[in-house]
Amino acid sequence: MDLTKDHKALEGAYETRRYFAKFERIIAYLPKVAEMAVAEGLTGEKEATIVQGYLTSLANTFTALSYKHLMAGRVTNRKPELLNIDRQESGFPIYQELLQMANDALQAKAHLKSFHTEEELKRQMVRHILNEHTAPLKLQYALANRLYYEHLTRKDLFLAQNDPQAMWMGNGENDRRHYIVHWASYDSQQNIPTVYIMHLEDSGDMPLQQDDERWPQVQRHLMSQAVAALKMVTIATGFDKDFNDLHPKRLQRFHLGPMYSHAFTQQSGPLRDVLAEASGKPGLDWALAWTAENLVSERVEQEKVGFFSSADREIYELDPFAAGTGPEHDSGTTDMRRSLILPQRAYQVLVEHNPPGMDNVRKYVVSGSDRVMSFN
Repeated sequence: MDLTKDHKALEGAYETRRYFAKFERIIAYLPKVAEMAVAEGLTGEKEATIVQGYLTSLANTFTALSYKHLMAGRVTNRKPELLNIDRQESGFPIYQELLQMANDALQAKAHLKSFHTEEELKRQMVRHILNEHTAPLKLQYALANRLYYEHLTRKDLFLAQNDPQAMWMGNGENDRRHYIVHWASYDSQQNIPTVYIMHLEDSGDMPLQQDDERWPQVQRHLMSQAVAALKMVTIATGFDKDFNDLHPKRLQRFHLGPMYSHAFTQQSGPLRDVLAEASGKPGLDWALAWTAENLVSERVEQEKVGFFSSADREIYELDPFAAGTGPEHDSGTTDMRRSLILPQRAYQVLVEHNPPGMDNVRKYVVSGSDRVMSFN
């Protein structure tokens, strides 16, 4: 399958700036949406705080990419560095953009040594304008690259893989250590940022983070399973069987996308007509999907793991309404909540059209005054 057929290169600096400006506005609303999800009892405060941390990193990544592509196509004697986005499935930059950014971050300090300072580059720009009476494109290109590499060295970034981190939450009634482990990935097939949060109990002899044998294995295992196509129950049961003294009690997964835009993406579902009609005014033709999957352990069973020992095995509660309705509906979760974040004008058009399939989607409606309202 050739995934590049769905890719689109943004041809010029103006189109690229419009794209990043739109994403900057969208990402700015997401922390408020997370806060409202807590207030409505849809997620916990700890989980919302973790997700907001990844949203900050995601905003930093988009800022860095905007510097990198700031002069796209304007410096004619250089190969144009055009931003490639997934116009069909996600609306986000393609996976390879983040891989290249991670490689650039490793070499950022070396690159910065070869640049003049920001102040010196600006002085050279002024002299060029006064003497040449033309735009200092090459100097602007150099400054944009300097800002890009500076951003890579100074900010926490959302990378293609964001390794697991563990937070000790104390000991439970059974004297087992309780951890929240979280990690994230930029899914290479769907080109969508995805955040994972696992609540687990540790019955091992040594605290997980201090265990030089288990903790590296746990990190590798979880990152290898950070694939959006895998069902939640597959991820959790696989982890449960591979680590006899670690007991995943709850697993959550947040898909932060797709992003739909009449100007940049090719949507084919019910949102197509909605966004087309809402596109009369700039900045009102978008919608961002936000999906939260939740898997909870229902009970524990004992399984023999040797001649004289046994281990706990989690039995997960699965959505009874999804079972038996076909593989495409078997989510492998306890429950799944879909949300849509969109401007007020697009929401009004959505209500007027009332397309099928939207009744069970929560709508977070944003306005120009930065207000966010929630509707079922």
